[in-house]
Amino acid sequence: MGWWLWFWVLLAFVVEFQVHKSNGCLEKERVALLELKTSIFQPDGSSLSTWDDEEGDCCEWEGVKCNNTTKRVIQISLSGARQGDWNLNASLFLPFEELQSLNLSSCLLSGWVENEGFERLSRLRNLEVLDLSWNSLNDTVFSSLKMLSSLKSLNLSNNAIFESTHIQELAGLINLEVLNLGNNEIGSFPTVAGLKSLKKLKVLDLRGNSFDTSILQSLGALSSLEILYLSKNNLNGSIDIQVLDALSNLQVLGLASTSVNRSILQNIGVMTSLKVLSLSNNGLNETLSAEGLCTLKNLEELDLSMNGFEGNLPSCLENLTSLRVLDLSSNQFGGNISSSLITSLRSLEYLSLSDNRFQGPFSFSSLANHSKLEAFANSNNELVLETDYSPWVPTFQLKILLFSNSTIKRLSGSIPKFLQYQYDLRVVDLSHNNFEGEFPNWLLENNTRLEILNLKNNSLTGQFLLPSHPNRDTSILDISRNHISGEIPTNIGTILPNLLVLNMSSNSLRGRIPSSLGDMKRLQALDLSNNRFLGGIPENLATGYTSLELIKLSNCNLKGQILPSFSNLTRLHYLYLDGNQFTGEIPDILSNSSELKRLDISHNNISGKLPWWMGNMSSLEALKITNNHLEGPIPVEFCSLNDLRIIDLSENNLSGSIPDCFSPPFLFHARFQKNGFTGPMTTAFSKSSYLVTLNIAKNYLTGRIPDWIGKLQSLSILLLDENNFQGKIPTQLCQLSKITILDLSHNNLSGTIPSCLSNLTFKVGFRSGKYRLQQGSPIYSSYSFQSLVKESGDLDLYQVNFYSYIAVYEVTEMEFTTKTRSYNYKGNSLYYMTGIDFSSNRLTGDIPPEIGNLGRLRAFNLSHNLLAGPIPTSFSNLEKIESLDLSYNNLAGTIPSELSNLNSLAVFSVAHNNLSGQIPDRKQFATFEESSYEGNPLLCGSPLEKSCRTLEPTPFNNEREDKDFMDTDSFYLSFGISYTTVLIGFIGILYINNSWRRLWFNLLD
Repeated sequence: MGWWLWFWVLLAFVVEFQVHKSNGCLEKERVALLELKTSIFQPDGSSLSTWDDEEGDCCEWEGVKCNNTTKRVIQISLSGARQGDWNLNASLFLPFEELQSLNLSSCLLSGWVENEGFERLSRLRNLEVLDLSWNSLNDTVFSSLKMLSSLKSLNLSNNAIFESTHIQELAGLINLEVLNLGNNEIGSFPTVAGLKSLKKLKVLDLRGNSFDTSILQSLGALSSLEILYLSKNNLNGSIDIQVLDALSNLQVLGLASTSVNRSILQNIGVMTSLKVLSLSNNGLNETLSAEGLCTLKNLEELDLSMNGFEGNLPSCLENLTSLRVLDLSSNQFGGNISSSLITSLRSLEYLSLSDNRFQGPFSFSSLANHSKLEAFANSNNELVLETDYSPWVPTFQLKILLFSNSTIKRLSGSIPKFLQYQYDLRVVDLSHNNFEGEFPNWLLENNTRLEILNLKNNSLTGQFLLPSHPNRDTSILDISRNHISGEIPTNIGTILPNLLVLNMSSNSLRGRIPSSLGDMKRLQALDLSNNRFLGGIPENLATGYTSLELIKLSNCNLKGQILPSFSNLTRLHYLYLDGNQFTGEIPDILSNSSELKRLDISHNNISGKLPWWMGNMSSLEALKITNNHLEGPIPVEFCSLNDLRIIDLSENNLSGSIPDCFSPPFLFHARFQKNGFTGPMTTAFSKSSYLVTLNIAKNYLTGRIPDWIGKLQSLSILLLDENNFQGKIPTQLCQLSKITILDLSHNNLSGTIPSCLSNLTFKVGFRSGKYRLQQGSPIYSSYSFQSLVKESGDLDLYQVNFYSYIAVYEVTEMEFTTKTRSYNYKGNSLYYMTGIDFSSNRLTGDIPPEIGNLGRLRAFNLSHNLLAGPIPTSFSNLEKIESLDLSYNNLAGTIPSELSNLNSLAVFSVAHNNLSGQIPDRKQFATFEESSYEGNPLLCGSPLEKSCRTLEPTPFNNEREDKDFMDTDSFYLSFGISYTTVLIGFIGILYINNSWRRLWFNLLD
């Protein structure tokens, strides 16, 4: 027995020595891991940084898990570690003899080394889980996997498997329990015989492929299936429910986005084993016929969202008393929310009624006895929230409450009192409800794990107070558009250190911006705009952040420099500092924010010149510096701003010529008005083919309007007024098919008005009054309710994008003269405006009658020119016209009576012309004053004092004045002939009749 004792002592010593040498894991596996890293990944790369060759426990390395007893590696995860395409050498994994799980997802794997494919892994007898998702493998992978009989879970989703030729090779995986082939565009599946050997298969994920209803026959052999996902396939039409009913163990069925028809609702009742059913987004509109659904007594999760169902909720849903999850959102359900339906489903953990047409009274007390309820969503309805006069204590503790935009706006109310008894809230959205009363500071005090609080756009008053303890889980706080007063607590950065989004805009906050905001190291979006603060931007605000992407301090009464001399805002994308009292020059420190996309420092007192380094901000999409005191030229470096969508340099003292090379290819809006720019328009903007607004009004530009302007096919607003342009109006303007506002007034243009302008439609509808900047991807996904109904394991109730919290709209704005006044049009009002202004030029000739074809025109101004001829009767076709100014020209003829049919005409002036005849006195013309007609001495009728009875109107024809009068020679000739005829006749009578002759001579005596 002695030698046995020595044997075990020696063995223990060897094992201890081996473990000590490798500090935990086996040395050969440690070496194998390092070889794996060297062979597959770059040794000096950033991935797998914890895998080093110094002595250390490899069981602690990233993506490695060992058995606690033997210290053998049992799990390896290399997900996302590879940064380039590569081919697998499976032999590298053979040293890990007890490996149970291997994750190679998102590794850009496209194949394998010859004879070193996945079949080599068959020697790993304990390998049960293999994840190859999100790679570029094709259908040949099935042949390589067929020998891995130990596998229980195989994930091949999101690869490049377009064919199904080799899928039957999976028949060798006799122990397989989970198979995921989702999102591969596979169009067919093996026959029933090819799948019979998979007798242990419980979970089959086939979503996101191209299967049709024929796949159901193949699935009939998989009698052990418990979970089946077929969502996002082409199962058009009706489904043979008997085939699915053969899957007697099926508990979860996902049929979302498959285009199945309404027959599924009646036939599904035979599948009595179902516990989870998803039929969302199938276009199953009209009334919900739920007879089949209501027989599924074991149903625990039901998703009928995004179908367009109408009418009232079926009362039989009350029978589904086992329901834990019910999603009826994004339909057209109407009527009252049945309190009996809600109260009967007491097992509910998640209930979503959002985005429907529910109306009438609603009380949260109908949920009083739902002790398991964790998430309730009832946003975007039109409810009357009943006041709970008798206090009630809920039996549940909500984690999520979504009740946004669900009350009738004309009614006010208070925040539901039952929330005072909630202590585990994670997400609360009560925005857009017109709630009144004091700000509910107790929500933050009571719920220490609160992640999101959205109280935007209510009528809350009082002060914003912080809880007595730090809330480290709070990531989004939006209390904007209320009536909150007082100061921002100075310790906000300490109490809410992990905020990602803070929006306190449009309140009545005052005092100084606290410097502790700089302690929020994770903050990505800050909006304090439209308040009345004191002082300037705290230095800590600009220096403390490393992750801040958006700052919005518009209209905050701030003073001093734009930014402190030192700034650490290197990741900043959006900076709004407009509408303040900042002074000084644009600081050079801003050049460190090289990722800046949007800069708005308009409406301040900034001086100096445009810095040249702005041309290096290659990501810049919008630049607004309007209404400051900048001077000097536009730097030629601005020609490199190829991503610009919006540029507004208006209302400054800028001078020089606009650089010829400035023509950003994706530019939408350019506003350069009210500066001192000089010189001709040569090629600037000529390549900006997406340009919608071009405003260079009120400068000193010279030369001709360039012909290339007709190539800007997206141009909707062209304002060139108050410059020194010369020459004719180019006919190329007639090619601007989307033009709605055209202003060339106050220039030195000559020649005639092009008749081809009648080809323009002046059609609104394509142009939006506001332009939305490019959105980023969601920065934060909050609490996810664990559920199978959404087929991902998580029911993402509240995925957050900070762009939805802080508006990044650019509102188009312009100044245009109509109705004798200059108006600023912006947003929706601009959307409906159309007009032409050619006033104050030297245009000659007749007004083309074709202009009358512009039936959508609302304003037309030709005043202060040298136009002659009549007013075209075709102007009676200007059905939308509201303002028509033809004053100070040489127009002749009458005012066409047909113009009285212009029912929208509010302002009309033909003053100081050569018009004659009676003024129309019907309809709109009865409202115009005398000033509309002054300076036309031959006009008569109301409102002029000159009556048409005392002065017969000269019968002018409206088409041509010279056709209505005899010329002078004809008049004298006819008069002479008539006079001679009368004289000869008179003498003849006296010669023939003696008595008349004596009488005539006696009369003369």
